[in-house]
Amino acid sequence: MELTIFTPTFNRAHTLSRVYGSLLQQTDKRFIWMIIDDGSSDQTAELVNEWQKQKMIPITYCFQDNQGMHGAHNTAYSIMNTKWNTCLDSDDMFLPEAVAHIHKAIEECPASCTGIAFHNCDMQENRIGTDFPNVQTSTLYDLYRRYRVRGDKKLVYKSKWTSEWPYPLFEKEKYVGLDYKYLKIDAKGPLYLYDQEICQVDYQEDGSSRNMLKQYKRNPAGFSFYRKEMMMLPQAGIGFQYRNAVHYVSSSWMNRNHRFFTEAPKKWLTAAAVPPGTLLAGYIWLKNK
Repeated sequence: MELTIFTPTFNRAHTLSRVYGSLLQQTDKRFIWMIIDDGSSDQTAELVNEWQKQKMIPITYCFQDNQGMHGAHNTAYSIMNTKWNTCLDSDDMFLPEAVAHIHKAIEECPASCTGIAFHNCDMQENRIGTDFPNVQTSTLYDLYRRYRVRGDKKLVYKSKWTSEWPYPLFEKEKYVGLDYKYLKIDAKGPLYLYDQEICQVDYQEDGSSRNMLKQYKRNPAGFSFYRKEMMMLPQAGIGFQYRNAVHYVSSSWMNRNHRFFTEAPKKWLTAAAVPPGTLLAGYIWLKNK
């Protein structure tokens, strides 16, 4: 096996069954399904135990205390032993030809690439976001900033790169932006762009995508770390750095970190970001009262 499909899950037994169903329907079964149970208190463990007994697909199950999505990713990357991996969220499904497309893309992928980008679609199989540019490869940063691509894409990475740059864990917080790692990987090589939908995405009401303002308030240290890292990206333009400086100031205020200026990697940019960053912190606080 050279492909791990890993699924972080927290109290999603009600949606995890359809993830399993979509994997049973794969026309190409050359994969391992790894489930990282991030402290669920529902019937997840019992469900997975039954599926493992069925022996329809190889399943690895790992339970851990709740750490948040990024903590579950850390665990997956640290224990997998396949050359390639991709995350299939607990509320999403792979289309039946997904794994077949992944293996075909792996065969075609230039050696210089760190991973492969595919398209996502909604539950009616409509493509999410815009098409890829007319190029064979691109870094993730260039894909969204240079080529102005929009919408979530499904990323498949070489595991030797995802094992690098573990996400930090902060006490009482459960969120760090996942693309911190992906943008770090950009420095090692581009993504191979494969123009095919492979994943159906279903945004749940309790998911991170629908609750970002709450995430800002609940996880200020994680966001502060993330924004500092974004300001230091060597490929980032000044506009991107400034927007992240504004969010860095906002998250620092919410984290009650009065040393944020001395800790800032771009001090002049941070100074210019203090007024809008302070206003943003006030707005987030008011919206989450």
